[in-house]
Amino acid sequence: MAVFSVMPKLHKKPSIFLRASRDIEAVKRHGRRMSTALFNLLAYQVGDEPSRVGIVVGRRFGDAVRRNRAKRVFRELVRQVHRELVPGHALLVFPKREAIAQPHAILKQVWEASLQRGHLLCPRSG
Repeated sequence: MAVFSVMPKLHKKPSIFLRASRDIEAVKRHGRRMSTALFNLLAYQVGDEPSRVGIVVGRRFGDAVRRNRAKRVFRELVRQVHRELVPGHALLVFPKREAIAQPHAILKQVWEASLQRGHLLCPRSG
């Protein structure tokens, strides 16, 4: 019989994604909305910690394959710009059906433009 020790994760890296339903509900209630043809974005200022992003895809979006694809695509967009996000915000993204039909370059361009318009990206030096 093998004995396994349960070690707590001492240095758990904080996630860049919002997952707790209470955090998501707070952003839904208090966030300011920005809309594009490909997604809606809610932004809520929460403090000084690093910004985190939640992705919400409801059943109306389509079957599980389409919903999961939308989440994968938007998680990748978040990872690409996370270091450039202004700290202290909680963001919620609600992808629209048209988003997964777009090429990645166009989706990334619209994503960055909407973050820029909402003053959620740090100014670039140069």
